Amino acid sequence: MRILVVEDDVQLAEMLMEALTDRQYVVDIAQDGEEAWDCIKVLEYDLVVLDITLPKLDGVSFCQRLRSPTSRHSSSRNITIPVLMLTARDTLGDKITGLDAGADDYMVKPFEMPELMARVRALLRRNSAATSSSDFGWGNLRLNSSTYEATYSDKPLHLTPKEFALLELMVSSGRRVLSRAGIIERIWSLDDPPSEETVKSHIKSLRYKLKDVGAADDFIETVHGLGYRLKQL
Repeated sequence: MRILVVEDDVQLAEMLMEALTDRQYVVDIAQDGEEAWDCIKVLEYDLVVLDITLPKLDGVSFCQRLRSPTSRHSSSRNITIPVLMLTARDTLGDKITGLDAGADDYMVKPFEMPELMARVRALLRRNSAATSSSDFGWGNLRLNSSTYEATYSDKPLHLTPKEFALLELMVSSGRRVLSRAGIIERIWSLDDPPSEETVKSHIKSLRYKLKDVGAADDFIETVHGLGYRLKQL
């Protein structure tokens, strides 16, 4: 899952990025509201962690723009994406303003990291509850996005975090073809994109591990000139 952290305090932003990355989230950082809006226009996010006091475009205005169906580059996904406001403003009026602007949750700085992580998990669960559960799969393949466990015909698959993220993306995409560039965009952060050869290496490793537990050689299909998808059930 991909999270956008909008925070102009560089030290805090890096601390949040490290904590979220350790929990296998893909994280991008924006240091002002306009930079965050540029990210929203080109990438799909599962959650925004948003400061209120920001340069160029403050957090409340950013949230209002995100939720407005008439905003340029608005979409149904932007209108429903969860927003966690993280700010030093702690009055009741500030909280009401943030929530009325469209935030789903509101935390006051300073905060405890375990509580923040719990709220992140809760918002992500709430957003995906209508369309999926944490346990899902494709044929004999089962994935659990809460425990990061994977099995094929009840045999455990020992995957790296990136391999799990790649397989999760493919399962959620079904038969839609994923290009290498599209895969990079979804499971790597903006400041650390790999080469397309890295994607090929991950696909090769996944095929080997799947075959080792009984999956067909072509469980992950190559659509020549386009990308990859899972084999038709």
